Amino acid sequence: MFNLTPAVRIILIINVAVYAVQRLIFPDLINLLALHNFNSSLFSPVQFISYMFLHSTQDFGHIFSNMFALIIFGPNLENLWGTKRFTFFYLFTGVGAGLLYSGISYYEYSQLYESAMTFIKDPDATNFVGFINDHAPFLESEPLVARYLRNPDNVFLQNQCVVLAKEYLQIVVDSPMVGASGAIFGLLMAFGMLFPNTELFLLFIPFPIKAKYFVALYGIFELYSGLHRNPGDNVAHFAHIGGMLFAYILIRYWSRQRKNFY
Repeated sequence: MFNLTPAVRIILIINVAVYAVQRLIFPDLINLLALHNFNSSLFSPVQFISYMFLHSTQDFGHIFSNMFALIIFGPNLENLWGTKRFTFFYLFTGVGAGLLYSGISYYEYSQLYESAMTFIKDPDATNFVGFINDHAPFLESEPLVARYLRNPDNVFLQNQCVVLAKEYLQIVVDSPMVGASGAIFGLLMAFGMLFPNTELFLLFIPFPIKAKYFVALYGIFELYSGLHRNPGDNVAHFAHIGGMLFAYILIRYWSRQRKNFY
């Protein structure tokens, strides 16, 4: 039986309750509370907190894995810090994860927008190929794209591809980010820093591994995945990195304050 501490229990209940509301009552909750791009009309500052209590209703594994990690790593940290400090840490790393993700998402969208507008203003096949290759390679499978590239002087096809580019821009800018993963990765980083030699037994590793090595390897994997993201990868790797980074900063700050105090 898991020994749930007060804050861990409340966070778990909120996440499960919100998931149930999303799935059974109000599926459009994601448009209100998920974290959207700064350029989106759906963006609101409150989303930097609310997003971490929502999960994809299309993938039960999303909420299950996050909540499982919460109840594995959370209680040890809450017992060490106390409920108030643990709660602050959880929210701080979750917001930090959202900020890093949003900053990178803003930059990537700006690059996408610039490329798309180059084609929209001058619907030339060369501009369209540049847009597809650099920012939307999976659109190559669209029949319209193939027809246009075979007939680049066809005005009707040009206009249709302009519409396609505009629709793609709208889809990207309104694509939200949800999940407690940023805060969970913050807990993971904290556990690795504060209990570095604790041996973890994981289903996908056939031998025990010390927490400090697991966290380091996981962090490297997330960084690599974020920098070399494959088309169709909808995992917010930089939110995970953000959670770990802000956790590291806060723990180092607390450690320095304690040393100064004593």
